[in-house]
Amino acid sequence: MCCCYLLYSQSLENYYIGHSCEDIQERLRKHLSEHKGFTAKAKDWMIVYHEVFDSKSAAYKREREIKAWKSKSKIQTL
Repeated sequence: MCCCYLLYSQSLENYYIGHSCEDIQERLRKHLSEHKGFTAKAKDWMIVYHEVFDSKSAAYKREREIKAWKSKSKIQTL
């Protein structure tokens, strides 16, 4: 199973949209670990939404769809 997920950082007041085929809690742990990348900017990310898919390509397609909205208010309605 794969998923498309939304993380939220209160300190940044920002969302992160991603997809993964690993356990969602493990993926969150990696976002919170020391690394380079967008999510390294904060250590208070939390999962606020996720959808499960049968394939990685379907999860990726949904991620791209949500990112194309470019609307914080539309994302918040999820």
